[in-house]
Amino acid sequence: FTITCSSSTYFHTSLSHDQSSHHSFLISRCSNDGGHWCLFSVKFSSDSNEILGGSNDAQIHLYDLNRRELIFQIPAHQNDINTVAYAEEGNNNIMISGSDDSLCKVWDRRQIDSGKHQASGVLVGHTSGITHISPKGDGRYFISNGKDKCTKLWDIRKMSDPRLEDSFSRRSHDYRFSAGPMYGVHPNDNSLMTYSDHSVSKTLIRCYFSPAATTGQKYIYTGSSDGNVYIYDILTGATVACLEGHESVVRDVSWHPYEDLLLSTSWDGSIRKWRYGEAKSRDRAASGSASTPSAEDLLMRRAIRILDFM
Repeated sequence: FTITCSSSTYFHTSLSHDQSSHHSFLISRCSNDGGHWCLFSVKFSSDSNEILGGSNDAQIHLYDLNRRELIFQIPAHQNDINTVAYAEEGNNNIMISGSDDSLCKVWDRRQIDSGKHQASGVLVGHTSGITHISPKGDGRYFISNGKDKCTKLWDIRKMSDPRLEDSFSRRSHDYRFSAGPMYGVHPNDNSLMTYSDHSVSKTLIRCYFSPAATTGQKYIYTGSSDGNVYIYDILTGATVACLEGHESVVRDVSWHPYEDLLLSTSWDGSIRKWRYGEAKSRDRAASGSASTPSAEDLLMRRAIRILDFM
């Protein structure tokens, strides 16, 4: 199955098999103010029976795919929800959402089913909207890209009380037209690590953990609005490779789960193929070593807090 949603207010599923395809209408709704409504992010549950979505009306939605009906929708944030995900592979209970209100929130399906429509916790540290979240798959760690031009690593166990949400400062800007200002470290930052050589602007740029089978998930990689792909060492924060070649924004990147191969897609209309090993060798030959964070960068990234990640 594939699922699609657009601001035309229609939510569809499609199934392709043996060169034939079937396209079916699933959900239709309009925004309360008569404008466009859209799920900006959708994810299948591990059993493929449900669809989790985050919308531009600041709500999270859960749909039953078999019965074609809404299970719940919950006011979740104070601005657009750009990204949703399940925290653990094979477990549909813990969900994560990221919003233009600059917050990441953790939700427990069991609490929601019991009538408690409140986040289990909130993770604070970005100083502008969240463009993407990507879980490690272990139910503990995930990363997020933000419009504050950085990626952050989080431990769900360090989340803050959601009742304190209103006390956390937040800012926003229209990143479609500029990269926006840098605000420095958030005073309530409870992230483990920050990676900030790349740039996030103009579109919802994605970030991911590198594959477990070939790298042990020891890297984080992301597209960038400067047309490059950045690969970071998860522990030190150093940029171990910068893949240069695109002429415009790189919105998304995918690292093959079993091969030394990455694909990137860009606004320049091209898809490029990369070999990480070759790119890393070129970077080292050009600079003598992978880029090393300054003392100030290391302070901002607070690397000492990541020791329990090992």
